[in-house]
Amino acid sequence: MLLYFTVGLFVHFVFFASIFDIYFTSPLVHGMTPQIIPLPPPARRLVLFVADGLRADALYEFDENGNPRAPFIRNIIMHEGSWGISHTRVPTESRPGHVALIAGFYEDVSAVAKGWKENPVEFDSLFNESKYTWSWGSPDILSMFAKGATGDHVFTYSYDANDEDFGAQDVTKLDTWVFDKIKEFFHAARKNQSLFSKLNEEKIVFFLHLLGIDTNGHAHRPSSREYKDNIKLVDEGIKEIVSLLKEFYGNDEKTAFVLTSDHGMTDWGSHGAGHLSETFTPFVTWGAGIKYPQKVSTQQFDDTLLKECKLEYWKRQDINQADIAPLMASLIGVPFPLNSVGILPVDYLNNTDVFKAESMYTNAVQILEQFKVKMTQKKEVTLPFLFTPFKLLSDSEQLNILRKARSYIKQRKYDEAVSLCKDLIHLALKGLSYYHTYDRFFLGISVVLGFVGWASYASLLIIKSHSSLTRGVSKQVKKPSHLLTCSFVAIGVLIAFFLLIQGSPWTYYVYCLLPVPIWHAVLREYQVFQDLVTSLLTLPLSHFVGYLLVCTLGIEVLVLSFFYRYMLTAGLIVFAGWPFITHLWTRAKSISLSWIFFCLLLAVFPLMPVVGRKPDIFLVMGAGLMVLLLSLFVVTSLIKRKDGFVNGELLLHLSQMLSIVLSMCVVYSTHNSLLRKQGLPLINQIVSWIILASSFVLPLLSPTVLPQRLVSILLSSMSSYLLLSTGYEALFPLVLSCVMFVWIHMEQETLQQCGVACKQKVSNIQFTYNTDISQFRQLSLDDTRRAFFLVFFLLTAFFGTGNIASINSFDLASVYCFLTIFSPFMMGALMMWKILIPFVLVMCAFEAVQLTTQLSSKSLFLMVLVISDIMALHFFFLVKDYGSWLDIGTSISHYVIVMSMTIFLVFLNGLAQLLTTKKLKLCGKPKSHLI
Repeated sequence: MLLYFTVGLFVHFVFFASIFDIYFTSPLVHGMTPQIIPLPPPARRLVLFVADGLRADALYEFDENGNPRAPFIRNIIMHEGSWGISHTRVPTESRPGHVALIAGFYEDVSAVAKGWKENPVEFDSLFNESKYTWSWGSPDILSMFAKGATGDHVFTYSYDANDEDFGAQDVTKLDTWVFDKIKEFFHAARKNQSLFSKLNEEKIVFFLHLLGIDTNGHAHRPSSREYKDNIKLVDEGIKEIVSLLKEFYGNDEKTAFVLTSDHGMTDWGSHGAGHLSETFTPFVTWGAGIKYPQKVSTQQFDDTLLKECKLEYWKRQDINQADIAPLMASLIGVPFPLNSVGILPVDYLNNTDVFKAESMYTNAVQILEQFKVKMTQKKEVTLPFLFTPFKLLSDSEQLNILRKARSYIKQRKYDEAVSLCKDLIHLALKGLSYYHTYDRFFLGISVVLGFVGWASYASLLIIKSHSSLTRGVSKQVKKPSHLLTCSFVAIGVLIAFFLLIQGSPWTYYVYCLLPVPIWHAVLREYQVFQDLVTSLLTLPLSHFVGYLLVCTLGIEVLVLSFFYRYMLTAGLIVFAGWPFITHLWTRAKSISLSWIFFCLLLAVFPLMPVVGRKPDIFLVMGAGLMVLLLSLFVVTSLIKRKDGFVNGELLLHLSQMLSIVLSMCVVYSTHNSLLRKQGLPLINQIVSWIILASSFVLPLLSPTVLPQRLVSILLSSMSSYLLLSTGYEALFPLVLSCVMFVWIHMEQETLQQCGVACKQKVSNIQFTYNTDISQFRQLSLDDTRRAFFLVFFLLTAFFGTGNIASINSFDLASVYCFLTIFSPFMMGALMMWKILIPFVLVMCAFEAVQLTTQLSSKSLFLMVLVISDIMALHFFFLVKDYGSWLDIGTSISHYVIVMSMTIFLVFLNGLAQLLTTKKLKLCGKPKSHLI
């Protein structure tokens, strides 16, 4: 069994990793020549304000008194500069947002493995191309651009990372710190000749990263007074800095200003996905080289922003976030960042037509350089007769377009030159995408072959070893032919040789060679397949078609639940009718009634709003009280036992009850402390971590009798889950556990109804590692339903309180009992444990189901893996690289989630076995036995 699981785990790790090689590889190339506009720039210096987490509507709107939320910026829009919306891409996080702004390209998601802090790959940026850059703000953001710069010309000034505290009394200090430090910096420059001379150089950049708005949004929501007041503070701070710079430089009108944001924020205070509130960020620019406001009578935009913000008569010019980098480069006359894919928004420029044309020409050549390098790289590792070039942009076409554009500029046909250069840029970007995804189809075919082969092998293994379906059909066992083995060895050698001469990465060998041994193993079992077909032919056609339709419908419901949570509700309602279909209603009415009640109660949760959007601390308290009532019931039953009551068991349950009470107190106290802006109390933090640590140990001290161990696991899990809850989700594990308890009894009743004798009652069954193999029985058709139930309950545990396929479903408030200072890995680990707790409860119940139904864990587990793999294959085909960025990101995340679930099942199965069977003995305590 261990060998099968090890091989299966390796295969699924490969399938999981394949999606990153196919869709998440870095788009960057190196070896391009820097491109600079051959004309004097309009500005000597640039000031970039990035208000982290600032929504476009929040900046442009009016307050409750009818005054502009940001009066200085409103004045800029109406009298000095140009404005619009900067459209960001998924994932809407700080790191990729700043990379798009300053480097001009959309970073691949591999950066998430670095916590969005370190550079997974080196890249060029506006700061690197500048003469000098001075930056102030968060250490997380500033460090990545300083590390990526060549030479010693990027200077950073940042506060301590511990200041990024969501529970702090006043997080606007993060922004006031930046403004105060800049004032001190320019004051000191008047007395420092070396610094003064540097500040008077051309091609310099000042970068102000303002994190207060984002922190207030996470802590209090964007609709809060704190978030809105922070916007006013930033507006006033920008006004002061603009005034300071004008005074320092003697009003030379050679300073360009840009205000924008890295991402927006949802109404519930999160970001990361593709909601419009996350992807719509403000963009305001003014100063040297920027057009003055333009009044218009009509504008072509579908959203209601213009009317709501009373800007319908001031020309709005929307851009993509990556377009800001080439705009800033053109303003101060530095080379466009080498990896930039941004298109210069010439309509923002207040300059001559020849400058605009030359700028667009330079932009086109810079992106074309990337296309050429990408094409050369792909050509070098592909056999000549297999290489298919991007036909729309051949070498001759490139030269023709560039010559034509240069000719237009010489003839002073500047508009035609700009238009032609834009066409060339779009072609080059399409070509970049073409070569970036060149091997996608080839790799996809290899992965699909591996998927189908593995699912087929696992199915044949189940039928051969754990089923009586093929018994008696074929008595003769034929040995596999040596020709079969030799053929597959030859195929493997040919594939390896083909990849070798193409210089393919080592991962390609894994993806392409893995299907070879898998399909060899499948074809070695051709006798089992033949016997299976023979057995199926003996079934009535109506039965066979019926089973096939039910299986197909079940799988499709599971797949649809990833998109529509209410499908889980529909499934649970169908489950509630199970006792009537199987006649369990007449055999076990009380259990059947419990099953119907709790299934319908659980069916309510997928219809509720996603967790975090409507926090309610009183629901958390209510969940805690209900758990305490359950604990009192358990303690009462222990006291009434007649077999010699063991003090240790009572002490254990009382300690678990104390953990629940402490969790409730900590949640309530922390909530009030944060409301008063007094931060997270140290004692609360210590108690929270102690409760979390003890939740892994206390269940192992309880007896291994099935109901007592499961109750102990529930109580310990709930003590941690309460600390991680913000609303109704605190009730979810409790209701889910009730369904699991009833499921265990229902399965035993079903088994007895089928004529299988049960040697013990559920209340007397003990979890043990050394299960008697002779008690196991062969698989039946009803066991397919049990495996389906497990997968369905796992998905319910996953999506029951929110669609976490969207990053913005995570609510940072969930971890405030443990920490409030921003720490992506620690916060992510805590939220992951919150997700896994319902998983653990389901898997522990599944361990009990295996015991009560006398099934080996290997047989049922293989069936679950086959169902999961069929789902994963669905999502592999549903992955898309076209349409909106929300659709692209969601389709990929669905595949990642279902593959992660399949891999996690192996670990969760082991964790469930540990939690249910392991018994820790305290020193000096005699071992108790149930009589």
